[in-house]
Amino acid sequence: MTAAIRADMAHLVEAAIAAVRPEALVLHRLAAAGEELLLDGQPFPVAAGLGGRIVVVGGGKAAVGMAAAVEAMLAPAIAAGHDVRGLVSVPAGCGRRLNHVEVRETRPAGVNLPTVAAVAATSDMRNTVAALGPNDLAIVIVTGGGSALLEDPSADVTLDDLIAVSRFLSAAGADIRELNLVRQALSRVKAGGLARACGAGRLVALVLSDVIGDPLDLIASGPCMPARPDPAAALAILRRHAAMDIASDVTRYLERAAAEGLPPVAREAGGEWTTPSGCRVSHVLLGSNATAIDAAARMARDLGYDVTTRHAVPASEAAESVGRRLATEATELRAAAARDGRPRAVVEGGEAVVSVPRDHGTGGRNQQTVLAAVEAWRCVGDPWPAGLAIASIGTDGEDGPTDAAGGIADDDVVRRLAGTGIDLARAVARCDAYPALASADGLVRTGPTGTNVADVRMILARP
Repeated sequence: MTAAIRADMAHLVEAAIAAVRPEALVLHRLAAAGEELLLDGQPFPVAAGLGGRIVVVGGGKAAVGMAAAVEAMLAPAIAAGHDVRGLVSVPAGCGRRLNHVEVRETRPAGVNLPTVAAVAATSDMRNTVAALGPNDLAIVIVTGGGSALLEDPSADVTLDDLIAVSRFLSAAGADIRELNLVRQALSRVKAGGLARACGAGRLVALVLSDVIGDPLDLIASGPCMPARPDPAAALAILRRHAAMDIASDVTRYLERAAAEGLPPVAREAGGEWTTPSGCRVSHVLLGSNATAIDAAARMARDLGYDVTTRHAVPASEAAESVGRRLATEATELRAAAARDGRPRAVVEGGEAVVSVPRDHGTGGRNQQTVLAAVEAWRCVGDPWPAGLAIASIGTDGEDGPTDAAGGIADDDVVRRLAGTGIDLARAVARCDAYPALASADGLVRTGPTGTNVADVRMILARP
């Protein structure tokens, strides 16, 4: 039973990740026909012609796959002699050589913070799009992980200070919305900054969302989405997380900016807008967390499970709370399956937050979620049944500074954990889930997946 349910879980993980492979998402929606760019088989709504130069820039964990797909889509234009070139910024381990778009690995794997190399790449992108003219087209790739890979700090903010604030907020349990609001207020390229620098007549942003609800201004901190950076909101976030003294220059910069009281930026619905220089901007949402959830749910149904899906899970839910909630729901799911003999499954998305203590161990939010679920079950005192499994994984294949995508708990994992003598409550309190799960064969390893749409959590229960 355990081997079978674990195999089922592996199928769900594979289905979720496969559904958000960037190459397939791009080529499914976009095509080139003559001098026209087509979206879903129709001429693009901003009349994005292919008559001039075409530049592809962007960043994120899925940027290479999306850029490769754009190159494939533009093959007829390239064969006709059109100038197609560009640059994308990606994490280490996600790069590969393309024919026309330069790929730079600008940050270490598992370290979601900007680097000097990321800033240099972003500067080169800004200069490239700024040199375009009204007959040219810019295609900007916006994907999960792009906030750290597309960065150009404001003039009065150093990269070291930006890193210090970002690192502190992440460890303090700030969610992705809070992090990106602060990042926007401290950057020249976020909140539409890259689009405002563009001299092309048309800009098409291809978006793969890792933010629940898919707010275009927060995905990769919105490099092509007009939003007036809100320094007052950023200050409130710093106060909420006791971060006002982490970098005094950052605090002073935000206080000065907040005092100016800049007005909001107008934009049309759906991410359509025109920059002050006349560049017409459009956004195309290619995939999201919901895409992965729905694919995993379809796989579960194909395997014979009655499935419940949840898309709108709170983004700021603590990993420990998520784990306890999943343990409670798993109990109910298993009881229902035992009553009527029908296998049950729950598939949900999200991105839990973790408040990391000073004496922390090693782990990630998904591993923390799974270990917290096991600890909650242990506290009840009931044995873990053979027909039950809980898993939580990051679709990017990264979970904290580890080589795992997340974790899984089944009766074998729980039995091995009990045999190790590890104090699970202490491991959860110290955010030390990795060694605990590693000792019990409870890690899920996928390697870098080349995509990122946040996390997928799953419960499977068989009678």
